[in-house]
Amino acid sequence: MHHIFLFDLDMTLLDFHASEYIGLKTVVEAEGFKFDDELYKYFKARNKELWLELEKGTISRTELFETRFRLLFERCGADVSRIDLLKKNGDFISTMAKNGVAMDGAEDFLKRIRENIKDSRIYIITNGVQVNAEGRIKSIGLDKLIDDLFVSETIGANKPSKEYFDIVLDTINEPDSKYMVIGDSLTSDMLGAKNAGLDSCWFMPEGDIDKAMEEYDISYKASSFDELYDILKKWAS
Repeated sequence: MHHIFLFDLDMTLLDFHASEYIGLKTVVEAEGFKFDDELYKYFKARNKELWLELEKGTISRTELFETRFRLLFERCGADVSRIDLLKKNGDFISTMAKNGVAMDGAEDFLKRIRENIKDSRIYIITNGVQVNAEGRIKSIGLDKLIDDLFVSETIGANKPSKEYFDIVLDTINEPDSKYMVIGDSLTSDMLGAKNAGLDSCWFMPEGDIDKAMEEYDISYKASSFDELYDILKKWAS
């Protein structure tokens, strides 16, 4: 048996926003529009709303991809009827995939787990597109430090659904007590762990922390990679 660490990817190990900014700037400027921080903030807000709807099952992935770029280009003042929104989404994803950015300290943190926590296995659990997640991980060499990744697009289910976690657990095939879910999102990672009955650690918690810990049955919380490492090492012992 092994100690199984199920890590969320974005804003847990990789700086999603840094890669996202590069991708959006590229596709917006390709259409001849100015890209700035205000436009980026607008996209982030709408995109977050749409991903929450996807997690709840009220929209499809295609609807999410089309809608986020329709809203973005409408904000720019574009005639969206002449823009292939799904192609723009594809261009955005392919640009992101080539431009992974690690969270500060993430690589050393994963190396410490590999070297110092006996019988540990590191897996990525993420909602999103396979080529995007895989590409960003490989672009900075983190693929050498993980055992596998489970992307919602390929699995056919999204975090926090029990279906998603059932597929992950069936594939890895270890007792439930050997899993720890680590991530920044309450509605995706922590709720997913709760739905699956797994231990969890909320990384970089914010807001009403005590209330969230109780509501989502969160086992641990950590505000830095050093603190997270200590928690995982103690848990594994």
